[in-house]
Amino acid sequence: MIHVEQLTKHYTQGKNVVRALDGVSLGIEKGEFIAVVGRSGSGKTTMLDALGLLLRPTGGRIVVDGTDTTRLSDDRKARLRVDKIGFIFQEYNLLPTLNAIENVMLPLQYARHPKGDREWARTLLAEVGLAERMRHRPDQLSGGEQQRVAIARSLVNRPSLVLGDEPTGAVDTETSDQLAAIMRRMNVQHGVTFVIVTHDIDLAAKADRIIRLKDGKVVADETAALEAVAV
Repeated sequence: MIHVEQLTKHYTQGKNVVRALDGVSLGIEKGEFIAVVGRSGSGKTTMLDALGLLLRPTGGRIVVDGTDTTRLSDDRKARLRVDKIGFIFQEYNLLPTLNAIENVMLPLQYARHPKGDREWARTLLAEVGLAERMRHRPDQLSGGEQQRVAIARSLVNRPSLVLGDEPTGAVDTETSDQLAAIMRRMNVQHGVTFVIVTHDIDLAAKADRIIRLKDGKVVADETAALEAVAV
């Protein structure tokens, strides 16, 4: 599904070069649930942004379903994002003037050939436990409920890949556990690949695979439980 080959991303700070990604290579298969862990500054978010085609790498390749994205124009990358990738953000990124179902349906406005509709949005909200809250605006929802809306939104255009940047980072432990269970269930039920950057050990422990970054490099890529891995 996705092949990353010798991916680099360097930034210049004065006379110094910061190697945010330094030769990352990995493959991501359809239906996997992957947790990316590592200390702050390890390159986690940069890698997620690269996978989401939100930044241009300094070097290397990202191949999505046989397409070398490093050769695409910005317009074609934007189209690929809309068609194939959903996003879950730590701070939810819901529009305050729209209710839950309107927020979920928002990505459909940007798709040339929407693969979802209002009934599908209702189904997703019901699956994340918000069947009775569809008409509520973000300021009428708890933090956990807002993130459930964000999870439903990430799936509304039936993407093949969902990327999450600390999706449980802004909620309490109990809510975090609930959100982790919801994402894992959506992964299994809908066959969507999830790649989640997280400091949440409980969320990472639910993953099929754990990728650990340090100083922009992959230092571990394993399917074992995370209990002994510091994040």
